Amino acid sequence: MTASERVHGSVTKAVVPAAGLGTRFLPATKAMPKEMLPIVDKPAIQYVVEEAVAAGLDDVLVITGRNKGNLSNHFDSVPELEETLKRKGDEGKLAKVRESSQLAEIHFLRQGQPLGLGHAVACARRHVGRESFAVLLGDDLIDARDPLLDRMVAEHDARGATVIALMEVPRESIHLYGCAAVEPTDDPDVVRVTGLVEKPAAEEAPSNLAVIGRYVLRPEIFGLLDELPPGRGGEIQLTDALNILAEGGGEGPVYGVVFRGRRYDTGDRADWIKANVLLGVDHEELGPEIRSWILDFADRLQAPAEND
Repeated sequence: MTASERVHGSVTKAVVPAAGLGTRFLPATKAMPKEMLPIVDKPAIQYVVEEAVAAGLDDVLVITGRNKGNLSNHFDSVPELEETLKRKGDEGKLAKVRESSQLAEIHFLRQGQPLGLGHAVACARRHVGRESFAVLLGDDLIDARDPLLDRMVAEHDARGATVIALMEVPRESIHLYGCAAVEPTDDPDVVRVTGLVEKPAAEEAPSNLAVIGRYVLRPEIFGLLDELPPGRGGEIQLTDALNILAEGGGEGPVYGVVFRGRRYDTGDRADWIKANVLLGVDHEELGPEIRSWILDFADRLQAPAEND
């Protein structure tokens, strides 16, 4: 499927919730949005927008909150910086600066109150209208070499369904995620979702399939979110609305695409560091130096201490 064919598909709009406070990264996020933390040489949110655009979703709505002005600044043009780079003849850096402001048609909307992911998605109603749309969580980075969103949109179109992304995790880790109860289909990478449980104990989990931060939603989700009472943490939970659909309470079914590629959890400090290393070693410019340093550093870590 070509890029032009994807652009004219049924889903062209993406919603990126980015109103969280980023408390796990304090004090780094005291004055800077967590979505602006760099992964190698780009802020995390740029990877997310690039993923949406690669799947043909070139209309992107970012849901923001207080102290998130840097997000819109990043995707805006900076004439004075561009002129300086142009005068210096630094075409490489000039192209990188311009890239983020030319990626897509990007809109910003303030959530107002941090009332949960479901509430953030509900804020997109006026922008989305009566169309299906994708939701991409900024804490989950999907490696561009392992596309996921294309497949999800294709399944949405073929089945007329809400589609969520799932990933197999060890049973002992399922309590960290939303977990899907599923039925198999004739495709090993696609399952019918019959229920969702938020962060179950390992012995109570219906499967080892964890919900990760990619969704293709039908507009019926807005009506369900409007009627939902606060759930876990006193917030409006998107998982609760999806569970209603999975149990047959909506117009369409819910399917899951099982992702088996590379995913980076940048919402956790240790995993954020790992993401920088994993993407750094494959970076066209920086990779050789980083790989060499890592191998040398690993040898030094394994070497016995001089005084032992």
